[in-house]
Amino acid sequence: MEKIKVGLIGVGNVGMILAVKLQEAGCEMHLCERDKIKKEKILEEGIVLENVIQASARFEHVYTTIEEMANLDLDYLIFTLKSYQTEEAVKQAEALNSAKLTVISAQNGIDVEKILSASFTESKTLRMVVNFAGNAVSQNSVKVTFFNPPNYIGSLDDSRKKEAEKFADMLNGVSLQTTVVDSFELLERAWEKTILNASLSALCAVGKLTMGEAMSDPDTVELIEQTINEGIEVAKKEKIKFPDNFLRKCLRYLKKGGDHYPSLAVDLLNNRPTEIDYMNGKLVEYGRKHYVRTTLNLSFTNMVKAMTNKNVIPDIVNVTKSYSTSLVKKGMVDTSKMPIYYKGVDCYLGIDLGSAYSKFTITDEAGTPIFQYALRSLNKDRDTFKHLMNAIHTHFSIKYSCATGYGRKHFIDSDIIKTEVNCATTGVSKYFSGAKNILDIGGEDIKIIKCNDRNGTESFYMNEKCSAGTGSFLEEIAERANIKPQQMSGLASNSEYDQELNSFCTVFAKTEIMNWIFDGLTSQDISRGVYLSIANRVSKMRLAPGLPIYMIGGVIAHHPYFKVLLSQKLEKSIEIVENPQYIVSLGAALTALKDYKRSMTVNSGPLVSEASEAFDA
Repeated sequence: MEKIKVGLIGVGNVGMILAVKLQEAGCEMHLCERDKIKKEKILEEGIVLENVIQASARFEHVYTTIEEMANLDLDYLIFTLKSYQTEEAVKQAEALNSAKLTVISAQNGIDVEKILSASFTESKTLRMVVNFAGNAVSQNSVKVTFFNPPNYIGSLDDSRKKEAEKFADMLNGVSLQTTVVDSFELLERAWEKTILNASLSALCAVGKLTMGEAMSDPDTVELIEQTINEGIEVAKKEKIKFPDNFLRKCLRYLKKGGDHYPSLAVDLLNNRPTEIDYMNGKLVEYGRKHYVRTTLNLSFTNMVKAMTNKNVIPDIVNVTKSYSTSLVKKGMVDTSKMPIYYKGVDCYLGIDLGSAYSKFTITDEAGTPIFQYALRSLNKDRDTFKHLMNAIHTHFSIKYSCATGYGRKHFIDSDIIKTEVNCATTGVSKYFSGAKNILDIGGEDIKIIKCNDRNGTESFYMNEKCSAGTGSFLEEIAERANIKPQQMSGLASNSEYDQELNSFCTVFAKTEIMNWIFDGLTSQDISRGVYLSIANRVSKMRLAPGLPIYMIGGVIAHHPYFKVLLSQKLEKSIEIVENPQYIVSLGAALTALKDYKRSMTVNSGPLVSEASEAFDA
């Protein structure tokens, strides 16, 4: 008998529990996990469940993108993602649709299943109300903290009852009790679960409490009761009626939670977005619809949102340590090596504080990049910057550091500062020695750097008075044309349009773009036209003749097709440096390495200040 093929998108705690149990039930499991390190961990070691449910399983099919699952001809596709991640995932998963496919939302919140049914239709969508939970022990293991059976599953319009029954039978066969219900009871169960989640999740997040701690304090229990009562009143207006003893049943259920942080609390404590909009936020939304006051739910919703917007990282040792580790793992150049590998190695840090993004590169003693990370610049993301710096110094033995870029003079925590011109020369020269042109298109300016045959900066030109042709210009033009900047390169490559913008003033350029739209130009033609305009502008700048050209910067990292058009305009080959967005921060790290070794040789303190440099950007 052919195995039932099940795809699962989102291998979090709920996803791992379902994956293990469905594998145990004999399904052929296909998992999608974006984190490459977590993917490799699951492939190598499998998934382990501990505590309330004890089981483990190995998996052969784990992918990092949904597109890789396109030709699998799945029977079931389960979404165990957070609600705020679902819309984008569903768009990508539309390519997996087939006549036999049934999609399942095994997610928290009210109305989250509507995101699936909008693309796959109600007749193909099931909703599962999950009554188990766990906390991550490691990337591939979960401590299952409770299971209050049964789970519930049903078809949104009752048309796929057989598929729901088959799925429930598989779970029941492996002791994960699941009951099939009709669409009306399914709605009631979803509201019931959401009211339960809303009563504790936000409170635990704001108060830094486990479920057990919240339920053991009479003061917080009073808040919990009032939050539940608000949910009950809103549900009544939606024609969802609960029994008279519903409040007592809720409190009894919640007391079984024990030493467990609800997932919303874990997300907030780890500085991640939360599902508050589909929990307390939905109760507020439906309350407003029926003119029912939901004061506590509104308060919790707004507090969680405010804390999320401020990037609050509470002072909880284990959570902070986990967040720090996850930050560092994301930036590892060689994902097969853990940061601990470099703990006994002298490392060197370069920070490029650009106008749009701050880029970080760490090298080892040989000057080989081992860590690279980018985030929004200091003035936009101060807390995350601080936590990243703490994570870097926690996991790496930083011997010396160098800061460069727009914000270098305001950054006091580096050993030295250098101009981005000199760091760009150093970074590119690591890979391409000799005389050359370096073309750096950044967020607010364009630089052309001429290097001599000794890998030194000979001269440079910069159009800092105007942002035309830079990253910010591209973003504003793309926004006016309703094109996502990351899609422009692919769109332009499918066009043969040869008309350029007449003006590089952003205001006038936006007006021209609107005229193009009214004239019926496609997104492909608009993208190519914008690229051609920038290529024409750059071609008139002071590139040294007879020397190779190397492109760096965030713009070329995200708009690679621009190189093709510029090469045609200049009638000359152009090369994009590997990891072009990080090349200046790499140059800063190499400068830190060089200066430190030189200081050790002459037995002196910090050596070169920026004032002594030949070229100051």
